Parts: sequence; C-alpha cells; structure tokens
Amino acid sequence: MSAIDTAVLSKGSLQAGHATKIVARDVNVFYGAKHALIDVSVDIPEKSVTAFIGPSGCGKSTFLRCINRMNDTIPICRVTGLIEIDGQDIYDKTLDVVQLRARVGMVFQKPNPFPKSIYENIAYGPRIHGFAAGKADLDVAVESSLRKAGLWEEVKDRLAAPGTGLSGGQQQRLCIARAIAVNPSVILMDEPCSALDPIATARIEELIDELRRNFTIIIVTHSMQQAARVSQQTAFFHLGNVVEVGETSRIFTTPSDRRTQDYITGRFG
Repeated sequence: MSAIDTAVLSKGSLQAGHATKIVARDVNVFYGAKHALIDVSVDIPEKSVTAFIGPSGCGKSTFLRCINRMNDTIPICRVTGLIEIDGQDIYDKTLDVVQLRARVGMVFQKPNPFPKSIYENIAYGPRIHGFAAGKADLDVAVESSLRKAGLWEEVKDRLAAPGTGLSGGQQQRLCIARAIAVNPSVILMDEPCSALDPIATARIEELIDELRRNFTIIIVTHSMQQAARVSQQTAFFHLGNVVEVGETSRIFTTPSDRRTQDYITGRFG
C-alpha cells in the first residue's frame, strides 16, 4: 500500500462494509494561475452518501465537477491527478465523456427542468442514450424514475404538463428523476436544497436516504445539520485542501483536526 493510501485510510475515509466506488489521488485543479484544489485524495464508498462541507470557495463544488468532468467546459481549467470510478480512469483520453456523464448524474443548486413536459424531461435521457427501443420502454422508464424520485403519485395524471409548472421542491425531484432515468451509478448533488423551503428540503433528504440503497451519492452542502442527517461519510474542505474525511458521526463529534472542529462549531466559515 502506498504512503498516500495509508494516509487516506488513516483518516477513516473508507466505511466498513462498503466497497470503494470512487478513488481520487493527488487531484489538483487550476483556473489559469489560480490553484483551486491542492492534492485532494479521498475514497468514496459505494451505495452511501458522502457529504462535502466547508466554507464558500474552499473547493467542494470544484472537486464535485471533476467527477463528471464538467470542468472540461471551462477553457482555462486544468485538472491533474487520478480519479477512478470502478477502477476506470475517468480522465483517460479514450473515455467517452458523454457516457461518463450518463453514469454520473448531476443535480444542481437550483432546479433546472427542461422547458418540456414532465414526461419529456424524463424520457429525453433514455431516448438519446438509446436505452429505450420505443414508446413502451420510455413509458416504463418515466414511471420507474418518477416513482424512485417520490413524484409519480403527484404527477401521474399530468405528465403532458410543463415541468416548469411544478413547485420548487417538485421541480428538484423531477431533476433527480431525470438524472436517474439513464441508470447512473453515481449521483452528484451540488447544494440541492439551498433554494427550497424546509418542507421541500425534508422531502429531498428523505429521498436521498432512499436512493442511497441503489446509488453512490455525493452531496455538497453548507448545512452542517443536513450533512449530519443524510450522510454516512463527510469530507471537510478548506482553502482547496481536504483537511479531514471520515465517518460522519466521528467528524461531527470527535474530529481529529482543529480546523474541522472550528468550522463545525461556527468559529469560522
């Protein structure tokens, strides 16, 4: 075992009983001359929720976007290091990025349904990726995804209505349903509840807890309470570094780094 693997394991980043889904080693991100992420190394266990916490601008969302290569769309961005999903280097030049983004779904801070019907919001992904042979297959995919997102009973009688006509919380669940319709193995969530009211937030958190049975979920959140409620593992980012990563219960009760303690208790951030 390498020195860096030993260091990561010593921080408790691997959960007992969970295989490792994502491995990151020495990941650095540069936006031009700005060094945004510095030697980030972390293991993400499968079929569990990992929360990224830390003050604004610390690199949480930057690292999240590395996992489905969304930083590729930024011309001045450069990423170095290794990120593997199921043992495959996702920055391999032969990798199909479109297929990667089908495997790694993304849910953003603000709900962003397509300007299409509820049905078409879900059917779009399976159709363009060739996962459905015809209308019957699409019908099954739409119903299955909406059921998994806890939205089917609320919208089953108005699938032709615009997705933008739903409430904020329903729109976010629609976006989650859209993400899982292409059968990803990983779902990335970038502050998915920050634009929602407390009731909608509670529903999304319940949904996250249900989805982790079948998906590996990574959530960026500014809410310490949310991280404590929904995640099994937490990584604390500060100034572009991962300071500490481990089981959520330990991070919030007995963190090993003073900076983690100071952030959790509100001394900075």
